[in-house]
Amino acid sequence: MGRPSGIRTRDDFADYLLRVLGDFRESGATKWENNTLDHFLDGLSAFALARVVDQAGQEAPTWQLFAEMIAAATGYE
Repeated sequence: MGRPSGIRTRDDFADYLLRVLGDFRESGATKWENNTLDHFLDGLSAFALARVVDQAGQEAPTWQLFAEMIAAATGYE
């Protein structure tokens, strides 16, 4: 599946989610580190909490960032 790139719109993000779902259906149950919903959500929250923010203490949400969070959640601990 790889890291997402070029995710700029809601439609790009939706297409990316469909690719993630396809990857999970194809091999995720055996190859993803976080292959259950509870592990996936745990990885997602851990990645979100670990993100580096700008000097103002905030990070602007983007569709690209959301996609990166989903990608990281497949294996982030």
